[in-house]
Amino acid sequence: MFTHREVLVKEVPIHVVEAGCISKPTVFLIHGWPTCWLEFEGVMHRLAEAYHVIAIDIPGIGNSIIPLQSYSKRNIAEYVRGIMDHMNLQDVTLVGCDAGGQVTYAFLKSFPDRLSRAVIMNVAIPGVDPWNEVKSNPYIWHFGFHNVPELPEILVSGKELPYFSFFYDVLAGKGKRMSDARRTLYAEAYSRLDALRAGFDLYRGFQEDEQDNAASKHVTVSTPVLYLRGSDENVDIEKYLTGFRENGLQNIKAKIIENCGHFSAEEQPERVAMAIKEFIHSSL
Repeated sequence: MFTHREVLVKEVPIHVVEAGCISKPTVFLIHGWPTCWLEFEGVMHRLAEAYHVIAIDIPGIGNSIIPLQSYSKRNIAEYVRGIMDHMNLQDVTLVGCDAGGQVTYAFLKSFPDRLSRAVIMNVAIPGVDPWNEVKSNPYIWHFGFHNVPELPEILVSGKELPYFSFFYDVLAGKGKRMSDARRTLYAEAYSRLDALRAGFDLYRGFQEDEQDNAASKHVTVSTPVLYLRGSDENVDIEKYLTGFRENGLQNIKAKIIENCGHFSAEEQPERVAMAIKEFIHSSL
């Protein structure tokens, strides 16, 4: 049911996957780390009848083979905007998980009038409370490791599958396990050295993201925003909502996806798709 194409933005070809009728409202999906567009495959299947659904591989990752010079989330958001404009997408709901959620936040701040609504999933935003609490948590050791220049590539290259599988296992919900086939596909998306580096560069961009988000703190955004977390992530979601509101998101609400962890779209695609549908309907 999916159509694959490349969209050229500022001379960078980006892999775009779409389904559904282009005359319908668009749901535009951005994956996180260490996944690719396939993270949203199940959600897309469930939304394609009612919406025009699009997912991308973040530049440098998967079938978007040309890396960016900067992996600040504001810079990636400019490429996302380029895709929307090139494809003339209207009535767009931008959905991002993990790093894709950070890109979605940056997009809201950079282009507050371009979206009809947005969904941010399973992530903390650099510089937005409770960011400092999250990044100082010893269980989030990989933030610091991935930020080191070159060393992660040296140690992980050729071992992407076992390294990524650590995160698939630790961050999944109770009793959940990502299939071996899906793990292999994700590892392949990062198997080129440029792709592996692009994934780590998402973390190396955090300091610039913090600065960008501090600079845009008082930019008010009235676009409806839904914040999703998995129940097994065990976060105090009110802390996150307070942080978002203090940083200018005036119209945000939250929902917990039951019986899943960090990879909500993988673990509970039916519930995530339903949450997106209900959110779109409620904000019409």
